[in-house]
Amino acid sequence: MADTSWNNFFLSIFDYKTAKYVIAENKKVGVLFRVFQLAVLSYIVGWVFLTKKGYQERDDSIQSSVITKLKGVALTNTTDSGLHLWGSEDYVIPPQGERVFFIITHFLETPNQRLGHCAESIKVPDGHCRENEDCTDGEAVISGHGIKSGRCMNSTGTCEIYGWCPIEKQHKPREAVLRKAENFTVYIKNFIRFPKFQFSKSNVLDTSNDTYLKKCLYNESHHPYCPIFRLGDLVSRSGHSFQDMALKGGSIGVLIQWNCDLDKDYSKCNPLYSFTRLDVNSNNSITSGYNFRYARYYKDAAGQSYRTLFKVYGIRIDIMVTGEAGKFNIIPTIVNIGSGLALMGAGVFFCDMILLYVMKKSSFYRERKFESAKYESFRWKGKGRELKKLTADRADQANRKQKICSQTRHKKRRGLGHLCRQPGFVWHSPLWLN
Repeated sequence: MADTSWNNFFLSIFDYKTAKYVIAENKKVGVLFRVFQLAVLSYIVGWVFLTKKGYQERDDSIQSSVITKLKGVALTNTTDSGLHLWGSEDYVIPPQGERVFFIITHFLETPNQRLGHCAESIKVPDGHCRENEDCTDGEAVISGHGIKSGRCMNSTGTCEIYGWCPIEKQHKPREAVLRKAENFTVYIKNFIRFPKFQFSKSNVLDTSNDTYLKKCLYNESHHPYCPIFRLGDLVSRSGHSFQDMALKGGSIGVLIQWNCDLDKDYSKCNPLYSFTRLDVNSNNSITSGYNFRYARYYKDAAGQSYRTLFKVYGIRIDIMVTGEAGKFNIIPTIVNIGSGLALMGAGVFFCDMILLYVMKKSSFYRERKFESAKYESFRWKGKGRELKKLTADRADQANRKQKICSQTRHKKRRGLGHLCRQPGFVWHSPLWLN
């Protein structure tokens, strides 16, 4: 018995199942199926094709080149350096026109520093001391300005160091020295290329007018192809005040986005600019702002080196370019249509599950849906029906023969008795016998 069950199991693997369509007159499931079809159709047409343009081949491997240039001058008058005229070669670091650059808006200057011995700053915790043993000779001050000499300076309560003296000035600025830098202009030239479609474009207006770039400023409506931005406007577009950022420094991100539909005209592919502040902008945070130090070195008449140390605050500009291009292609169109048809099939499966296993009359629908068909049993059943019909026909013929022969005895027709004696005779009675 067990062998028979296993044989039936393995043989059933080779059975083939074909679909059988049953019209279920159930309004609830019918409405649910139509609603599902409408939702899938809306998704395919509205979202996939109209919104996401699923009929297009996409290229997001944008190739980009950025060139920058700043213009503007500012005059400062400080105690240490006196009158000084700042040009772009002074306040832009680095000056090569890269996509990441720094603009000085404020600085603290420590002039005439020479190598020698002096007291460490009281603001450096590792430089504090009470006696000479606290200042190990030759040990570097952690986060300090030099090397310990082994002496404790009683006047300041800090170790004596060997370094650039006097040490850096420490005081909080109240007002940015280059506060007029908000009128500087930033020129951002961007070239992009989508290699898959061999498409190239620039964010600069293609014109032969030499004075256009000298007069224009970027405006999304009137001058979308003028890549010149006022520095103050660039910061305000990020939602912050230029004067506050100029005092403590900060970082601004400029995002240039190219989303091009190449099925449309060349002029419809335009750059979109967005601006955001990238550094922590909380006024109470110790990590907000941006600054660093650099020095300028000189030699006096005796050949001795000295330097001027600058701690500079300013605005760091990061230019980021992203983009994607699309163009009609038959392959993604067919793929998305096929995906839609597959979703339609999922609706059929979902409604079948409800109809066959959730509805009250699910057993009735299952009996109509699933049927086991075997050709041999069907053939023998057909032969049985044919044999039964043949037997019935022969019985009917025998009855008719007996009736006709009995009538011939009463009417004594010649020749009929002879025919009635034939075993295979089937009589088709004339009309007068009926």
